[in-house]
Amino acid sequence: FALSRTDGGARLGEFATPHGVAQTPAFMPVGTQGAVKGMLFKDVEDAGAQIVLGNTYHLHLRPGDELIGKLGGLHRFTGWDRPILTDSGGYQVFSLAERRRITEDGAEFQSHLDGSLHRLTPETAVDIQARLGSDIAMVLDECLAYPATREQAAESMQRSVRWAGRCRSRLEALRSSPRPDVIVSNAGQAQFGIVQGGTFPDLRCESAEATKAIGFEGYAIGGLSVGEPIDLMYDIVAETARHLPDAQPRYLMGAGTPEDLVECVSRGIDMFDCVLPTRNARNGQLFTSQGRLNIRNARYAEDDGPLDPQCRCYTCSRHSRAYLRHLHLSGEMTAAALNTLHNLTFYLDSMKRIRDAIVFGTFDTFRLEFLRSVSRPAHDS
Repeated sequence: FALSRTDGGARLGEFATPHGVAQTPAFMPVGTQGAVKGMLFKDVEDAGAQIVLGNTYHLHLRPGDELIGKLGGLHRFTGWDRPILTDSGGYQVFSLAERRRITEDGAEFQSHLDGSLHRLTPETAVDIQARLGSDIAMVLDECLAYPATREQAAESMQRSVRWAGRCRSRLEALRSSPRPDVIVSNAGQAQFGIVQGGTFPDLRCESAEATKAIGFEGYAIGGLSVGEPIDLMYDIVAETARHLPDAQPRYLMGAGTPEDLVECVSRGIDMFDCVLPTRNARNGQLFTSQGRLNIRNARYAEDDGPLDPQCRCYTCSRHSRAYLRHLHLSGEMTAAALNTLHNLTFYLDSMKRIRDAIVFGTFDTFRLEFLRSVSRPAHDS
C-alpha cells in the first residue's frame, strides 16, 4: 500500500496485489457467488471496478472451495483477472441467527441450502480463502448485533482478537509449510485484521491496538451498519480510524450509501463494499446525480429522458426512463442488468470523482456539493 496524498482526513493511495493495483478510495462491487448479480464481468470492468468482493460462506457451500482450488483458484474459475477480496464468512454466520452456535473454537452452522451442519473456525476460514486464492483475505471475526451491552461487546471483541491471532498463525504456517490438503491458489495473498467493539469507543481502541499488535497487511472496521444510528456509525468510524496505521489500507465493511462513501472517506477510510447498488437496482431503486429515483413511479411512464443526464453508462446513453420502467414492470431480466450497470457506474464514478477531488485539494467542497445533490429524493416527491 502506498499513500500518495491527503486532503483533510481523505486519503489517496493504491494497493498493489498479484492481480494488479487498486486505486483508493475504492468501492468493491459484491460478487457473492463468484458473480456480480445481473452483470458480465466485462461490464463490471467497463463500469470502472478495479477490485471485487467474493463471499467465503457461499463459495464454500457451493460449488466448494476445494473444487475452485483444483480448478486454479477464484480468478481462473470466474474469469475475473483483477484483484479480489474475500470476506471470512463471519457476517453470514452472524446473519443465520437460529441456525448457528458460537464457541471459542469457532462457529457451527446449518447450511441455508440443505440444512447440513458445518464448522467454521479461524483456521478453516484461512484454509478456504487460501484455496479460493483471493488477493485479500479477511480474518474470521464475530459480528455483534445492535444494540449490545458493553459486556457483550467486550466479550465478542476479545474473542475476535483471539480468532485474529489464530488466523494470522495459520496463514504464516501455510506460507512457510504448505499443507497437502490445502491448495494455495495465490502465494501473494494479503490478510486484513478486523476491528470490533460495538459502539463503545474505548473497546474499539482496545481492539485496534490488539489487532495491530498481531500485524496484518491492512485493517478493517467491522460490526457497523447493523442498525445503529448513522451519526453514531460515523463517530465510531472516525474514532477507530484514528487508531489505525497511516501506512496501511483501512476498509469499512458493509457500509455503503453514496453519503456513507464521502462521509467515511473524509474520516480516513480507503475501501468500501456494499450490496446496496446491486440490490437496489433489482428493486428499481436507482442512484443519480440529481437524487434517488424509483423507476416504478408512474410519472416515468412517458418519460423519454435518460436516468441521469450526467451519467456515461450504456444504460443512460441508450435507454429512456419509460423503457426502463416498462422492463422493470414486465419482470424482464434485462431490467436488472441495465439498472445494475447504472448503479454500479454511479458508485464507481463517484469514487473516481472523490479521488480527483483529493488530488486537486478540493475534497471538502466536493463532499458538500455531493451530499446536497445526491441525498435528495428529487424525482419521487
